[in-house]
Amino acid sequence: MRLSRRALLAATTAAASLPSAAAASERRTRPRTGFERLAADGYSVLEGQKVAIVTNPTGVARDVRHVVDVMHVDDRVNLRAVFGPEHGFRGTAQAGGSEGRYDDPATGLPVYDTYLKSGQPLADIFTASGVDTIVFDIQDVGARFYTYIWTLYDCMEAAQLAGKRFVVLDRPNPVTGRSAQGPVLHKEFASFVGRQPVSQAHGMTVAELARLFNGEFLTTPVPLETVRMTGWRRSDFHDASGLPWVPPSPNMPTPDTALVYAGTCLFEGTNLSEGRGTTRPFELLGAEGVDGRWAAAANELGLAGVRFREAYFAPTFSKFQGKTVGGVQIHVHDRAAYDPVRTGIALLVTARKVWSGFGWRPDNWIDKLTGSTRVRTMIDAGAGTDDVVAGWQRELAAFRRVREEYLLYR
Repeated sequence: MRLSRRALLAATTAAASLPSAAAASERRTRPRTGFERLAADGYSVLEGQKVAIVTNPTGVARDVRHVVDVMHVDDRVNLRAVFGPEHGFRGTAQAGGSEGRYDDPATGLPVYDTYLKSGQPLADIFTASGVDTIVFDIQDVGARFYTYIWTLYDCMEAAQLAGKRFVVLDRPNPVTGRSAQGPVLHKEFASFVGRQPVSQAHGMTVAELARLFNGEFLTTPVPLETVRMTGWRRSDFHDASGLPWVPPSPNMPTPDTALVYAGTCLFEGTNLSEGRGTTRPFELLGAEGVDGRWAAAANELGLAGVRFREAYFAPTFSKFQGKTVGGVQIHVHDRAAYDPVRTGIALLVTARKVWSGFGWRPDNWIDKLTGSTRVRTMIDAGAGTDDVVAGWQRELAAFRRVREEYLLYR
């Protein structure tokens, strides 16, 4: 009897489900992503559907093949289109850019651009694609102002408007899902770095966020299905997953970057460099005229899990391009104890104290990043780290209570 390609693939999957005892033990101890579970189940969630996927270079299988390339050659799934976020589907664009509309050379699939599109215009693109189901598979890094979670939100809203079904393939939060930290966005400061009242470090996975968005923020919920992970614990950092790290964006090169990002991205709202244009973005911070007093002042605070080293660097692009600047390098020595948001606030407070040139971006971008005027005005008034952090605790406690309803893992 001659097996069809579809039957052969199904047989291969069935054979793979009968591993050796050693392999079975390994599978019990390592998380399986939403995509891994989707594929292992023969794509049954997508059966009979014309499918599009919202993804970027992080949408990879464990063997680093892109999920689009995997699904494109598999007869069990009818993949018709790809939607790219900021930086693009294949990741060729820098911050604030995208790839536009094109046909993917590797697969021939049409690639549509979602960046800075929302509401009915994005719904019209979904309609034009001719698909029934929109799938989302992008690696997040756990911070409210990382734009991919708002691409998720916008795509969910647009899918509802276009009458499409929405499926989220879950991936680990690389900096754990232990707790939510930081200020909660005030709605009047909504933007693409924060559409809804979510804390600065949300401590959720993308599937959990999708459930939160559907339950709390979308005017009309979208038909939503989440393919959850197995084996992931909320205390797990990225290395516990055994998954390859693919930079989610050009300035997020390592899991170490993600670890500090929820705090040090606040320096985008200042006149100091946040380390863009270096090999350690968001771990290196500085400006012309800053010296070792900043690192000394930060170390005197005794912040948990972190030390600061006097550092000098010359960014190759972005702020201070080609100039040597002074500042700090963040060295996290106990990541379980480390609080990135408190650390970010402490660095803002100490930078203002030791460097007379400290200033906010003229457009008050810091208010968009923190979600209100509170952090900026308190620091300007001379408040210390503890006072600033205390200012958001009531709102954070309320968000944590809401968040708890939508968590999938313990």
